[in-house]
Amino acid sequence: MKTGTQKITPFLWFDDRAEDGVRFYASIFKNSRIVGTTRYGKEGAEVSGRPEGTVMTVAFHLDGQEFVALNGGPIFKFTEAISFVVNCESQDEVDYYWEKLSAGGDPKAQQCGWLKDKYGLSWQVVPTVLGELLSDPDPEKARRVMKAMLQMKKIDIATLKQAYGQGTA
Repeated sequence: MKTGTQKITPFLWFDDRAEDGVRFYASIFKNSRIVGTTRYGKEGAEVSGRPEGTVMTVAFHLDGQEFVALNGGPIFKFTEAISFVVNCESQDEVDYYWEKLSAGGDPKAQQCGWLKDKYGLSWQVVPTVLGELLSDPDPEKARRVMKAMLQMKKIDIATLKQAYGQGTA
């Protein structure tokens, strides 16, 4: 399976739902597509324990970023140690990606813009303005923004800006 010109490609290990996961992600992000699929042959099936002819990998793009999904079995699970950040320019974008990616996911795993989707993959849905507000040279403004953000699940830009602009906290 040949991927494109990208030097480093994230590789996502699923138990047996790689195709479902890829379709789910591609339905959410614009400029997304499935590039190719490989199937387990006799040798790969023997080694992996996966049925011959079933999907082994799916190469795909999400908003132009290359990924590969693998049906590798239940040996490894997604953890919060790796996540994908979705940088959003507006509250509408934050709301859209939050709603789509968190659908069917773990509601307990939602804090400070982090969520876990229905496949167990962790995402951070973050407005770009958050970094700007947190890096303000005035440490008191940045502290107020951080304090407000720590009380959120889905990040609300208006609340962050309100905290930023307050004279006292």
